[in-house]
Amino acid sequence: MNQITPRNCDTGADDSGRRLESLSALSSRLLELCSKAGADQAEVSCSEERGLNVGVRMGEVETVEATRDRGIAVTVYFGQCKGSASTADLREDSLAATVEQACAIARFTSPDPAAGLADAARMATHPLELDTWHPWELDADRAVELALACEAAGRDADPRIANSDGASVGTGASLGVYANSHGFVGASRDTVHSISCALIAGRGEQMQRQGWYTAGLAADDLEPAAAVGRKAAARTVARLDPRPLSTGRYPVLFDAPVARTLIGHLLAAVSGGAQYRQASFLLGAVGERLFPGWFRVRERPHLVRGLRSAWFDAEGVATRDSALVEDGVLSRYVLGSYSARRLGLESTGNAGGVRNVEVAANAGGQDALLRTMGTGLLVTDLMGQGVNPVTGDYSRGASGFWVEGGAIAWPVEGITIAGNLRSMFQAIEAVGSDIDPRSHLRTGSILLDGMTVAGG
Repeated sequence: MNQITPRNCDTGADDSGRRLESLSALSSRLLELCSKAGADQAEVSCSEERGLNVGVRMGEVETVEATRDRGIAVTVYFGQCKGSASTADLREDSLAATVEQACAIARFTSPDPAAGLADAARMATHPLELDTWHPWELDADRAVELALACEAAGRDADPRIANSDGASVGTGASLGVYANSHGFVGASRDTVHSISCALIAGRGEQMQRQGWYTAGLAADDLEPAAAVGRKAAARTVARLDPRPLSTGRYPVLFDAPVARTLIGHLLAAVSGGAQYRQASFLLGAVGERLFPGWFRVRERPHLVRGLRSAWFDAEGVATRDSALVEDGVLSRYVLGSYSARRLGLESTGNAGGVRNVEVAANAGGQDALLRTMGTGLLVTDLMGQGVNPVTGDYSRGASGFWVEGGAIAWPVEGITIAGNLRSMFQAIEAVGSDIDPRSHLRTGSILLDGMTVAGG
């Protein structure tokens, strides 16, 4: 069995390479136990996670939480009968019992023609160093110091800031090994860090709450703590004194952080699970023009320092850079091996989800899009879950800003925006270059030429 691990794992005090080797050895031992138990196929996932999160509010420490978790999951196949079990106990008798439990479940499970490992020929064979490992040597005292500085900067930024929902600092590191009986053993290691702040402005019934956060794989990718607090303050006071909005049909500009929800609805609709369950408003839509002809969406799983970069998916299948939407046309579905078999197709290397989806821009930043829109609604927050995945009907509570003459005029809240996702996709006029870097769904602001807006 060939072990495939990230290169250059251990540097100085970093013991991630040794820990990955230990997880790989554990995976191999579990696969041997599965084989001895009579399983035709087996797969194992082993992971370790470490983290630190602190929270402060009104200058006082509220929480300090250190986490250290471990997980082991075993799946076996007897023909096309599947069984799974998990544990966090590394004792030999516990590992043996976990394998026995998985085998017992499989023996009492009905056969599923789509069950089984991903095809052996699809296993990843070329490991890539994707720069996803940046541990932050942050102790609790320093984390508290940063959180306090973040909140203080926000509270001091404007006299209209009346209260705080607090600030937090978090850091996490995870190691994972996936192995299966095809002989594949793949290791990965990832870090993620964040600083956030939420503030309250105004008094009585005129209070408004808003916030800001920064996140990245490396501490160097984060905005300074004080800058996060000041941005949270600016966003909060901008929400003061909202005005009502008359019901009508208006152009709508989705701010970049909420624009990615539109891409999320697309991805959910073209996922293999939604397709084979026939629970999607985009059934059989591959090859159909869903967007304007200039619109393009691409998955880039090998993006260096990407938030979800990976050279193999959750089944060991090699990932690849590929189009999801090209010239407005849906190019493919999002499939793991199970959903692919149910649909009579091949895996797209998306077991476990998508990785670094990028929406191509055709315009400048948000200021340029505001000028293009002229008059309309800038949506900065969405509420509720009013999206029907089967019909595509869309109705969500929203707040944001009314725009006149290409500039923000006043805040609005208590409104509802409605439409149908198919029509909304066709109505996209522009995608901005103001990409929000805090998500693996990478898009700028998105301008639609018209939606129904119900005023409060």
